[in-house]
Amino acid sequence: MLTAQRPSWLEKKISLKDCSQMKSLLRGLGLNTVCEEASCPNISECFVRGIATFMILGSKCTRSCKFCNVGKGEPDSLDVSEPCRVGEAVKQLRLNHAVVTSVTRDDLKDGGASHFADTIKSVRRESSKTTIEVLIPDFKADIEAISCVVNAGPDIINHNVETVPSIYPEVRPEADYNRSLDVLRIAKTVSKGGIYTKSGIMLGLGETREEVLEVLRDLRGAGCDLLSIGQYLAPSKLHYPVKDYIEPELFRYYKEQAEAFGFQFTASGPYVRSSYKADEYIKMENRL
Repeated sequence: MLTAQRPSWLEKKISLKDCSQMKSLLRGLGLNTVCEEASCPNISECFVRGIATFMILGSKCTRSCKFCNVGKGEPDSLDVSEPCRVGEAVKQLRLNHAVVTSVTRDDLKDGGASHFADTIKSVRRESSKTTIEVLIPDFKADIEAISCVVNAGPDIINHNVETVPSIYPEVRPEADYNRSLDVLRIAKTVSKGGIYTKSGIMLGLGETREEVLEVLRDLRGAGCDLLSIGQYLAPSKLHYPVKDYIEPELFRYYKEQAEAFGFQFTASGPYVRSSYKADEYIKMENRL
């Protein structure tokens, strides 16, 4: 497969020299972050600011998405003390907004939903004024599992569709586009509209402009409130290759279209990631 040549506007350098304090805290509490596991290009910027996206339920995913750098294989044993350690980390970092995500755990009966709920409750106990966003797997669109997370009371439930449906068989073979839309619909319905829902899409995997706009329409149809649109960057040569680098002007176009479709807030740009500057999604409108 052909790989596009990296353009000049993607020049952000990763440096962890000034991030030792954050890494020390995380290691001391035995916590994983998607920032490290997914090789996020924004990691040094976030770590210096004392911000991290906690990744619970271990470091091994039961699915094999070809764009993702998170480890695959035999899942880790469930660590029942992990929710308390996340709460402690949020308190120590004095976070105004905490983001918690996870690997996909198809081996667990509830997909890890109760673990998410315990983590939300722990953060609430330790830092009651912190707003909480959870970036959840699809839980196979199980209503009981999604309800478990919703009823724990996060402020935002995020579930990324990641790409357009035509590319799913190649890059997300165990996922289902319509099932992901159902996750957002269920979360909105169960919460009776009381929780903001959020999703994200990566560009540059070979999608067309028309397909992207159709995804935006589908997400709004599922009641999605908040949206992130970013450039896909392959973590290594072993991962799915970048097919296109999207011009900044096109990112601006998609943001304008998303606003026209009715999204309450959209972040769109080459380095946008689902949990990058996540507090801005609520801060801009002072919604929470």
